[in-house]
Amino acid sequence: MARDKVRGIDKNKGKEQEKDKPKKEPPKRVEKVARQLVRVLNTDLDGDKSLLRALRGIKGIGFAMGKAICNVSGLDPKLKLSSFGEGDIQKLEQIIRDPIKSGVPVFVVNRRFDLETGKDVHLTGQDFDVAMKFDVQREIDAKSYRGWRHMLGQPVRGQETRSHFRQKGRVVGVMRKAIKLQMQKPGEEKKEEPKKEEKK
Repeated sequence: MARDKVRGIDKNKGKEQEKDKPKKEPPKRVEKVARQLVRVLNTDLDGDKSLLRALRGIKGIGFAMGKAICNVSGLDPKLKLSSFGEGDIQKLEQIIRDPIKSGVPVFVVNRRFDLETGKDVHLTGQDFDVAMKFDVQREIDAKSYRGWRHMLGQPVRGQETRSHFRQKGRVVGVMRKAIKLQMQKPGEEKKEEPKKEEKK
């Protein structure tokens, strides 16, 4: 205390200045603005995303198909979806419903040589899901290799199953003690291995 006075430092002076300062107000909460939703083909898409990214939110449209739609429609794929008017949205829907008539290349569509119609079509939304279910069911009814794999819940395209596609609780290469005891026949006693003599 005495040293502080010699140096000319008053500890209480700083505390008084702190009391005089107005207290800081807590930071105001910034309310999040609700996302703009744009409805395209009965699907709500994020209006803040670019056209190319937003189109990929529709089931059945990937990167290649989205790029093709943007090229055919003549709309800028980098602009936000919310910036397009009602006429542009209707134009997009028309292209998505019948892409081949609109000028999209045939190799981009997701269902070529359809078994029922024999035509090249592009399926989106619920139609895509229904077609997939019927395809899988047809494979199962035919009892093909792919059908059996679908039925058993195993990978269809040749993947290995040792490290992936495991069911819950399955163990590979290790037998638990409890399982070994269950596998023993009743009345069969556990065989004791002869102990090796240690060399001195």
